[in-house]
Amino acid sequence: MSLSVHTDATAGLAGLRRSRQKARLRLVTLLLSLVAAGVGLTLMTGPTMTPPGDVLRVLAGQDVPGAGFSVLELRLPRAVLSILAGMSFGLGGVIFQTLLRNPLASPDIIGISAGASAAAVFAIVILGWSGMAVSVAAVLAGILVALLIYGLAWRDGVSGARLILIGIGLSAMLDSMIAYVLSRAPAWSLQDALRWLTGSVNGATLAEAVPVFVALVLLGGPLIWRRDTLEALRLGDDAAAALGVPLGWAKLGAVLAAVGLIAVATAVSGPIAFVAFLSGPIAKRIAGPGRSPLLAAALIGALLVLLGDYAGQHLLPGRYPVGVVTGALGAPYLIYLIIRSHRNGAD
Repeated sequence: MSLSVHTDATAGLAGLRRSRQKARLRLVTLLLSLVAAGVGLTLMTGPTMTPPGDVLRVLAGQDVPGAGFSVLELRLPRAVLSILAGMSFGLGGVIFQTLLRNPLASPDIIGISAGASAAAVFAIVILGWSGMAVSVAAVLAGILVALLIYGLAWRDGVSGARLILIGIGLSAMLDSMIAYVLSRAPAWSLQDALRWLTGSVNGATLAEAVPVFVALVLLGGPLIWRRDTLEALRLGDDAAAALGVPLGWAKLGAVLAAVGLIAVATAVSGPIAFVAFLSGPIAKRIAGPGRSPLLAAALIGALLVLLGDYAGQHLLPGRYPVGVVTGALGAPYLIYLIIRSHRNGAD
């Protein structure tokens, strides 16, 4: 009798595991299909429309008069950078939100993006740097600010609320520094700094997308592969320790990987507003409870940047960088989240 019960329970668990795997596969397939549709729209749409057949022939290496340059040199790099930067922002954001168990724990909010932005503006306006030098400065500053926030928040462990408050304070200081530097900027460097701060994939090249791809593979790949560790950390320190997770090293490694993803993407595309902030909550809602949101958040980030850039270029009156569109989407959600958190606290 007991053997039969044990067999039934094992079969039930195996069936539940297969059901979850199928649901995860359906979700990933749906998101990949939407990303592919966004890429198709980007490659076809411009000052002149390119038929889908011509786009496919160009991508296959055929010479299509009037379409080759616009598809390969202008639209394809834009789509590739949108996908890679969006995945980096989405994955980095959801890691912070998962580790700290707080939807406000986004690089947009806690100062990491502000650190990279402050370094880039200082390099452009004060030092007169451009290109790769600005990108390197932004990456290093983002990592240093993250380590500073983590160190200041450490008191026998890292409290999510303490880290967020320290990050918000540092972000305000860095934003003030950015405003001061911009107020003293000459006209020729002011435009470059403002364009970088807005967050844009205008003028993207495939060469610019390479470091984002490398960071996504080297930093994002292991995070998705070890997603069970992150899910254990989300349950709380006691539960994670009971499951055998080395808390200190696991948290530090995840934070450094997330910071690296955010910093590299910001260095190339600028701080595209609220993609990291929005991707995680959307992924958790559509993935459902008990399922890792990491891959879904990465794909949603890619979708947000792709569609935000498309809307800014083709659907709105005038042309706007993608950061303007995503900022307009994210700001109302941030207000809603703060109001909801306040009500829950009051209750």
